[in-house]
Amino acid sequence: MLIERIIKRTMELKSYRIERIEERANGTLCVPLVPRRRSKPVCSGCGRKRPGYDRLRERVWRHVPMWGIGVEFIYRPRRVQCRRCGIKVERMPWSEGKSSLTVPFIVVLATFARLLSWAEVSRLFGVHWNTVRHAVKEAVSYGLAHRDTSGVICIGTDEISRRKGHRYMTNVYDLSERRLLWTGKGNDEDALRRFFEDWGEERTKKLIGICCDMWKPYINVIQECAPHATIVFDKFHVIKHLLEAVDEVRKEEASCLKDQGMDMLKGTKYLWLKNPWNWTKGQKSWFRSLVKSNLKVHRAFLIKEAFRALWKYKTVGWAKRYFKKWFWWATHSRLEPIRKFAWMVRRHLQGVLNIIKLGISNAIVEGLNRKAKVISQKAYGFRTPTNYALALYHGLGKLPLPETTHRFV
Repeated sequence: MLIERIIKRTMELKSYRIERIEERANGTLCVPLVPRRRSKPVCSGCGRKRPGYDRLRERVWRHVPMWGIGVEFIYRPRRVQCRRCGIKVERMPWSEGKSSLTVPFIVVLATFARLLSWAEVSRLFGVHWNTVRHAVKEAVSYGLAHRDTSGVICIGTDEISRRKGHRYMTNVYDLSERRLLWTGKGNDEDALRRFFEDWGEERTKKLIGICCDMWKPYINVIQECAPHATIVFDKFHVIKHLLEAVDEVRKEEASCLKDQGMDMLKGTKYLWLKNPWNWTKGQKSWFRSLVKSNLKVHRAFLIKEAFRALWKYKTVGWAKRYFKKWFWWATHSRLEPIRKFAWMVRRHLQGVLNIIKLGISNAIVEGLNRKAKVISQKAYGFRTPTNYALALYHGLGKLPLPETTHRFV
Protein backbone atom coordinates (compact mmCIF):
# COMPACT_ATOMS: atom_id res chain seq x y z
CA MET A 1 0.00 0.00 0.00
CA LEU A 2 1.36 3.42 -0.98
CA ILE A 3 0.52 5.11 2.35
CA GLU A 4 2.26 2.32 4.25
CA ARG A 5 5.41 2.73 2.13
CA ILE A 6 5.41 6.49 2.69
CA ILE A 7 5.15 6.05 6.47
CA LYS A 8 8.01 3.52 6.49
CA ARG A 9 10.13 5.81 4.34
CA THR A 10 9.66 8.84 6.59
CA MET A 11 9.93 7.00 9.90
CA GLU A 12 12.59 4.82 11.49
CA LEU A 13 10.62 1.62 11.98
CA LYS A 14 13.24 -1.12 11.53
CA SER A 15 12.23 -3.01 14.68
CA TYR A 16 8.51 -2.41 14.20
CA ARG A 17 5.96 -3.19 11.55
CA ILE A 18 2.66 -1.64 10.57
CA GLU A 19 -0.12 -4.05 11.44
CA ARG A 20 -2.73 -2.34 9.28
CA ILE A 21 -4.01 1.10 8.27
CA GLU A 22 -7.56 2.04 9.14
CA GLU A 23 -9.65 5.12 8.47
CA ARG A 24 -11.73 6.38 11.36
CA ALA A 25 -15.13 8.05 11.12
CA ASN A 26 -13.56 11.52 11.40
CA GLY A 27 -11.25 10.80 8.42
CA THR A 28 -8.09 10.25 10.48
CA LEU A 29 -5.74 7.46 9.39
CA CYS A 30 -5.06 5.08 12.26
CA VAL A 31 -1.71 3.21 12.11
CA PRO A 32 -1.31 0.44 14.74
CA LEU A 33 2.31 -0.61 15.27
CA VAL A 34 3.62 -3.90 16.67
CA PRO A 35 7.21 -4.98 17.43
CA ARG A 36 8.83 -7.56 15.18
CA ARG A 37 8.96 -11.05 16.62
CA ARG A 38 12.66 -11.38 17.34
CA SER A 39 13.40 -7.72 18.05
CA LYS A 40 14.48 -6.74 21.54
CA PRO A 41 13.32 -3.45 23.09
CA VAL A 42 15.89 -0.72 23.66
CA CYS A 43 16.33 0.62 27.20
CA SER A 44 15.42 4.32 27.37
CA GLY A 45 18.09 4.82 30.02
CA CYS A 46 21.32 3.36 28.61
CA GLY A 47 20.23 2.79 25.00
CA ARG A 48 21.09 -0.94 24.98
CA LYS A 49 18.91 -3.80 23.88
CA ARG A 50 17.46 -5.69 26.81
CA PRO A 51 14.84 -8.39 27.30
CA GLY A 52 11.21 -7.27 27.50
CA TYR A 53 9.34 -7.25 30.78
CA ASP A 54 5.67 -6.71 29.87
CA ARG A 55 3.42 -4.38 27.82
CA LEU A 56 1.81 -1.12 28.94
CA ARG A 57 -1.57 0.23 27.94
CA GLU A 58 -2.16 1.52 24.45
CA ARG A 59 -0.83 5.00 23.61
CA VAL A 60 -1.65 7.31 20.71
CA TRP A 61 0.72 9.72 18.93
CA ARG A 62 -0.28 12.36 16.43
CA HIS A 63 1.86 12.31 13.28
CA VAL A 64 2.39 14.77 10.43
CA PRO A 65 -0.84 15.07 8.39
CA MET A 66 -0.77 13.65 4.85
CA TRP A 67 -2.51 15.80 2.24
CA GLY A 68 -4.50 17.41 5.04
CA ILE A 69 -5.50 14.02 6.48
CA GLY A 70 -4.64 13.40 10.12
CA VAL A 71 -2.40 10.44 11.00
CA GLU A 72 -2.20 8.70 14.39
CA PHE A 73 0.19 6.02 15.59
CA ILE A 74 -1.08 3.44 18.09
CA TYR A 75 1.30 1.28 20.08
CA ARG A 76 1.57 -0.56 23.39
CA PRO A 77 5.09 0.18 24.72
CA ARG A 78 7.13 -2.63 26.21
CA ARG A 79 8.85 -2.36 29.57
CA VAL A 80 12.52 -3.30 29.66
CA GLN A 81 14.28 -5.25 32.38
CA CYS A 82 17.72 -3.63 32.36
CA ARG A 83 20.57 -4.78 34.61
CA ARG A 84 21.97 -1.26 34.77
CA CYS A 85 18.88 0.97 34.83
CA GLY A 86 16.24 -1.32 36.32
CA ILE A 87 12.78 -1.52 34.81
CA LYS A 88 12.32 1.14 32.10
CA VAL A 89 9.92 1.85 29.27
CA GLU A 90 11.48 1.06 25.89
CA ARG A 91 12.88 3.79 23.67
CA MET A 92 10.66 4.39 20.65
CA PRO A 93 12.29 6.13 17.65
CA TRP A 94 9.21 8.22 16.87
CA SER A 95 8.64 9.49 20.44
CA GLU A 96 10.39 11.70 23.01
CA GLY A 97 9.41 11.18 26.64
CA LYS A 98 5.69 11.28 27.33
CA SER A 99 4.81 13.56 24.44
CA SER A 100 1.66 12.70 22.52
CA LEU A 101 3.25 13.99 19.29
CA THR A 102 5.73 12.14 17.09
CA VAL A 103 9.19 13.65 16.72
CA PRO A 104 8.64 14.59 13.04
CA PHE A 105 5.38 16.36 13.93
CA ILE A 106 7.16 18.27 16.72
CA VAL A 107 9.83 19.37 14.23
CA VAL A 108 7.23 20.49 11.68
CA LEU A 109 5.16 22.48 14.19
CA ALA A 110 8.28 24.00 15.77
CA THR A 111 9.70 24.99 12.37
CA PHE A 112 6.51 26.76 11.35
CA ALA A 113 6.32 28.37 14.82
CA ARG A 114 9.60 30.16 14.08
CA LEU A 115 8.04 31.82 11.06
CA LEU A 116 4.43 32.37 12.14
CA SER A 117 2.58 33.05 15.35
CA TRP A 118 1.51 30.02 17.34
CA ALA A 119 -2.14 30.83 16.68
CA GLU A 120 -1.53 30.82 12.91
CA VAL A 121 0.28 27.47 13.13
CA SER A 122 -2.58 25.96 15.11
CA ARG A 123 -5.09 27.08 12.46
CA LEU A 124 -2.84 25.88 9.63
CA PHE A 125 -2.51 22.34 10.99
CA GLY A 126 -5.91 22.13 12.67
CA VAL A 127 -4.52 21.59 16.16
CA HIS A 128 -5.05 23.36 19.46
CA TRP A 129 -2.84 26.30 20.45
CA ASN A 130 -1.55 24.29 23.42
CA THR A 131 -0.42 21.56 21.01
CA VAL A 132 1.80 24.06 19.20
CA ARG A 133 3.07 25.33 22.55
CA HIS A 134 3.85 21.76 23.59
CA ALA A 135 5.77 21.17 20.34
CA VAL A 136 7.80 24.36 20.86
CA LYS A 137 8.50 23.37 24.46
CA GLU A 138 9.75 19.94 23.39
CA ALA A 139 11.91 21.47 20.65
CA VAL A 140 13.38 24.04 23.06
CA SER A 141 14.10 21.38 25.69
CA TYR A 142 15.92 19.29 23.10
CA GLY A 143 17.80 22.31 21.75
CA LEU A 144 18.97 23.52 25.17
CA ALA A 145 20.22 20.03 26.00
CA HIS A 146 22.12 19.61 22.70
CA ARG A 147 23.43 23.13 21.93
CA ASP A 148 27.18 23.81 21.91
CA THR A 149 28.23 26.57 24.34
CA SER A 150 31.90 25.68 24.63
CA GLY A 151 33.03 28.70 22.60
CA VAL A 152 31.13 31.38 24.54
CA ILE A 153 33.64 33.91 25.89
CA CYS A 154 31.89 37.29 25.40
CA ILE A 155 28.29 37.89 26.42
CA GLY A 156 25.96 40.86 26.49
CA THR A 157 23.04 41.42 28.83
CA ASP A 158 20.13 43.82 28.73
CA GLU A 159 16.53 44.11 29.84
CA ILE A 160 13.47 44.05 27.61
CA SER A 161 9.92 45.08 28.42
CA ARG A 162 7.54 42.12 28.30
CA ARG A 163 4.32 44.11 28.66
CA LYS A 164 2.97 47.30 30.21
CA GLY A 165 3.37 47.92 33.92
CA HIS A 166 7.19 47.73 34.14
CA ARG A 167 7.32 43.97 33.60
CA TYR A 168 10.76 43.10 32.30
CA MET A 169 12.79 40.14 31.13
CA THR A 170 16.57 39.90 31.42
CA ASN A 171 18.19 38.53 28.26
CA VAL A 172 21.75 37.27 27.96
CA TYR A 173 23.23 36.90 24.46
CA ASP A 174 26.29 35.29 22.92
CA LEU A 175 27.97 38.19 21.08
CA SER A 176 30.03 36.01 18.73
CA GLU A 177 27.23 33.70 17.54
CA ARG A 178 24.49 36.34 17.89
CA ARG A 179 22.10 34.08 19.75
CA LEU A 180 20.10 34.07 22.96
CA LEU A 181 21.75 32.12 25.77
CA TRP A 182 19.34 32.74 28.64
CA THR A 183 16.20 34.70 29.48
CA GLY A 184 14.48 35.15 32.81
CA LYS A 185 11.79 37.19 34.51
CA GLY A 186 12.75 40.53 36.09
CA ASN A 187 15.57 43.06 35.72
CA ASP A 188 17.04 43.01 39.22
CA GLU A 189 20.02 41.29 40.82
CA ASP A 190 18.13 38.02 41.35
CA ALA A 191 17.33 37.78 37.63
CA LEU A 192 20.96 37.97 36.46
CA ARG A 193 22.15 35.84 39.38
CA ARG A 194 19.84 33.05 38.17
CA PHE A 195 21.66 33.13 34.84
CA PHE A 196 25.05 32.58 36.45
CA GLU A 197 23.59 29.78 38.60
CA ASP A 198 22.18 28.06 35.48
CA TRP A 199 25.32 28.76 33.47
CA GLY A 200 27.53 27.09 36.03
CA GLU A 201 30.94 27.87 37.50
CA GLU A 202 32.92 26.07 34.80
CA ARG A 203 31.44 28.01 31.88
CA THR A 204 31.49 31.29 33.83
CA LYS A 205 35.29 30.99 34.26
CA LYS A 206 35.66 31.02 30.46
CA LEU A 207 34.01 34.44 30.10
CA ILE A 208 36.49 37.22 29.32
CA GLY A 209 34.09 40.08 28.57
CA ILE A 210 30.56 41.00 29.70
CA CYS A 211 28.85 43.93 28.01
CA CYS A 212 26.01 45.74 29.80
CA ASP A 213 24.62 49.18 30.50
CA MET A 214 25.32 51.14 33.70
CA TRP A 215 22.49 49.43 35.59
CA LYS A 216 23.82 49.02 39.13
CA PRO A 217 22.12 45.66 39.91
CA TYR A 218 23.75 44.06 36.84
CA ILE A 219 27.17 45.49 37.75
CA ASN A 220 26.92 44.16 41.33
CA VAL A 221 26.04 40.62 40.17
CA ILE A 222 28.77 40.52 37.51
CA GLN A 223 31.40 41.63 40.04
CA GLU A 224 30.12 39.00 42.46
CA CYS A 225 29.71 36.02 40.11
CA ALA A 226 32.35 36.76 37.44
CA PRO A 227 35.00 38.99 39.05
CA HIS A 228 37.64 37.86 36.53
CA ALA A 229 35.61 39.05 33.51
CA THR A 230 36.08 42.51 32.02
CA ILE A 231 32.96 44.69 32.25
CA VAL A 232 32.30 46.72 29.12
CA PHE A 233 29.73 49.51 29.29
CA ASP A 234 27.73 49.60 26.13
CA LYS A 235 28.53 52.42 23.72
CA PHE A 236 24.87 52.69 22.72
CA HIS A 237 23.72 53.44 26.27
CA VAL A 238 26.57 55.90 26.89
CA ILE A 239 25.60 57.89 23.79
CA LYS A 240 21.96 57.63 24.83
CA HIS A 241 22.76 59.38 28.14
CA LEU A 242 24.74 62.03 26.24
CA LEU A 243 21.86 62.73 23.85
CA GLU A 244 19.48 63.04 26.78
CA ALA A 245 21.82 65.62 28.34
CA VAL A 246 21.96 67.64 25.09
CA ASP A 247 18.18 67.51 24.75
CA GLU A 248 17.76 68.69 28.35
CA VAL A 249 19.96 71.71 27.57
CA ARG A 250 17.79 72.42 24.53
CA LYS A 251 14.57 72.23 26.56
CA GLU A 252 15.86 74.57 29.26
CA GLU A 253 17.11 77.11 26.73
CA ALA A 254 13.96 76.87 24.61
CA SER A 255 11.87 77.61 27.70
CA CYS A 256 13.98 80.71 28.52
CA LEU A 257 13.78 81.97 24.95
CA LYS A 258 10.04 81.41 24.85
CA ASP A 259 9.63 83.60 27.95
CA GLN A 260 11.47 86.31 26.01
CA GLY A 261 9.12 85.91 23.05
CA MET A 262 11.53 83.96 20.78
CA ASP A 263 10.81 80.49 19.36
CA MET A 264 14.00 79.96 17.35
CA LEU A 265 14.53 76.49 18.90
CA LYS A 266 11.04 75.22 18.17
CA GLY A 267 11.18 72.00 16.13
CA THR A 268 14.98 71.70 16.33
CA LYS A 269 15.16 68.64 18.61
CA TYR A 270 16.56 66.19 16.06
CA LEU A 271 18.84 68.82 14.56
CA TRP A 272 21.02 68.60 17.67
CA LEU A 273 20.63 64.86 18.21
CA LYS A 274 21.30 63.60 14.68
CA ASN A 275 24.76 63.01 13.29
CA PRO A 276 25.83 65.95 11.08
CA TRP A 277 26.38 63.64 8.08
CA ASN A 278 22.70 62.64 8.28
CA TRP A 279 21.36 66.19 8.08
CA THR A 280 19.08 67.18 5.25
CA LYS A 281 19.77 70.31 3.18
CA GLY A 282 17.15 72.19 5.20
CA GLN A 283 18.70 71.16 8.50
CA LYS A 284 22.17 72.22 7.33
CA SER A 285 20.83 75.67 6.41
CA TRP A 286 18.94 75.86 9.72
CA PHE A 287 22.08 74.98 11.68
CA ARG A 288 24.15 77.68 9.94
CA SER A 289 21.57 80.31 10.87
CA LEU A 290 21.38 79.18 14.53
CA VAL A 291 25.15 79.06 15.02
CA LYS A 292 25.34 82.84 14.84
CA SER A 293 23.06 83.18 17.89
CA ASN A 294 25.66 81.76 20.34
CA LEU A 295 23.20 79.27 21.86
CA LYS A 296 23.93 77.01 24.82
CA VAL A 297 22.58 74.01 22.94
CA HIS A 298 25.15 74.67 20.21
CA ARG A 299 27.88 74.44 22.84
CA ALA A 300 26.36 71.16 24.09
CA PHE A 301 26.24 69.91 20.49
CA LEU A 302 29.96 70.60 20.00
CA ILE A 303 30.78 68.78 23.26
CA LYS A 304 28.68 65.85 22.11
CA GLU A 305 30.47 65.59 18.77
CA ALA A 306 33.86 65.89 20.49
CA PHE A 307 32.99 63.00 22.81
CA ARG A 308 32.38 60.67 19.84
CA ALA A 309 36.09 60.94 18.96
CA LEU A 310 36.93 59.01 22.14
CA TRP A 311 36.34 55.67 20.44
CA LYS A 312 38.51 56.51 17.44
CA TYR A 313 41.62 55.82 19.51
CA LYS A 314 43.07 52.34 19.24
CA THR A 315 44.81 52.32 22.64
CA VAL A 316 43.35 52.90 26.09
CA GLY A 317 46.24 55.21 27.10
CA TRP A 318 45.66 57.74 24.34
CA ALA A 319 41.90 57.55 24.90
CA LYS A 320 42.41 58.43 28.59
CA ARG A 321 44.50 61.46 27.63
CA TYR A 322 41.84 62.65 25.23
CA PHE A 323 39.07 62.08 27.80
CA LYS A 324 40.97 64.19 30.35
CA LYS A 325 40.90 67.19 27.97
CA TRP A 326 37.27 66.58 27.04
CA PHE A 327 36.29 66.22 30.71
CA TRP A 328 37.79 69.62 31.57
CA TRP A 329 35.82 71.22 28.71
CA ALA A 330 32.55 69.50 29.69
CA THR A 331 32.79 70.30 33.40
CA HIS A 332 33.62 73.96 32.69
CA SER A 333 30.86 74.40 30.11
CA ARG A 334 28.38 75.81 32.68
CA LEU A 335 25.82 73.32 31.32
CA GLU A 336 24.56 71.27 34.26
CA PRO A 337 23.19 68.27 32.26
CA ILE A 338 26.51 67.99 30.42
CA ARG A 339 28.44 68.24 33.70
CA LYS A 340 26.37 65.42 35.21
CA PHE A 341 27.03 63.24 32.18
CA ALA A 342 30.77 63.96 32.31
CA TRP A 343 31.01 62.97 35.98
CA MET A 344 28.94 59.82 35.32
CA VAL A 345 31.35 58.74 32.57
CA ARG A 346 34.35 59.47 34.79
CA ARG A 347 32.94 57.22 37.54
CA HIS A 348 32.62 54.40 34.98
CA LEU A 349 35.56 55.38 32.78
CA GLN A 350 37.35 52.02 32.85
CA GLY A 351 34.22 50.18 31.72
CA VAL A 352 33.69 52.73 28.93
CA LEU A 353 37.28 52.43 27.70
CA ASN A 354 37.09 48.63 27.77
CA ILE A 355 35.20 48.96 24.49
CA ILE A 356 38.55 49.87 22.92
CA LYS A 357 40.33 47.07 24.80
CA LEU A 358 38.00 44.20 23.83
CA GLY A 359 36.27 45.66 20.78
CA ILE A 360 32.79 44.46 21.81
CA SER A 361 29.56 46.34 22.30
CA ASN A 362 25.86 45.74 22.83
CA ALA A 363 24.98 46.67 19.23
CA ILE A 364 24.21 43.00 18.60
CA VAL A 365 22.12 42.92 21.79
CA GLU A 366 20.04 45.90 20.66
CA GLY A 367 19.38 44.24 17.32
CA LEU A 368 18.34 40.97 18.96
CA ASN A 369 16.15 42.87 21.44
CA ARG A 370 14.35 44.36 18.46
CA LYS A 371 13.74 40.86 17.10
CA ALA A 372 12.47 39.82 20.53
CA LYS A 373 9.90 42.63 20.41
CA VAL A 374 8.87 41.52 16.91
CA ILE A 375 8.24 38.00 18.27
CA SER A 376 5.98 39.47 20.95
CA GLN A 377 4.18 41.78 18.53
CA LYS A 378 3.62 38.95 16.05
CA ALA A 379 1.76 37.01 18.74
CA TYR A 380 0.03 40.15 20.11
CA GLY A 381 1.89 39.53 23.35
CA PHE A 382 2.22 36.58 25.72
CA ARG A 383 0.23 36.27 28.92
CA THR A 384 2.90 34.50 30.92
CA PRO A 385 6.68 35.01 31.07
CA THR A 386 7.14 31.25 30.63
CA ASN A 387 5.52 31.26 27.18
CA TYR A 388 7.42 34.40 26.22
CA ALA A 389 10.68 32.77 27.28
CA LEU A 390 9.87 29.69 25.14
CA ALA A 391 9.19 31.92 22.13
CA LEU A 392 12.46 33.82 22.67
CA TYR A 393 14.55 30.68 23.03
CA HIS A 394 12.91 29.19 19.93
CA GLY A 395 13.23 32.31 17.80
CA LEU A 396 16.60 33.71 18.91
CA GLY A 397 18.49 30.79 20.46
CA LYS A 398 19.60 29.09 17.22
CA LEU A 399 18.75 25.81 18.91
CA PRO A 400 19.13 22.51 17.04
CA LEU A 401 15.94 20.59 16.35
CA PRO A 402 15.54 16.82 16.93
CA GLU A 403 16.89 14.75 14.05
CA THR A 404 14.40 12.99 11.80
CA THR A 405 14.80 10.53 8.93
CA HIS A 406 12.92 12.79 6.54
CA ARG A 407 12.63 16.55 6.13
CA PHE A 408 9.05 17.70 5.86
CA VAL A 409 9.78 21.42 5.45
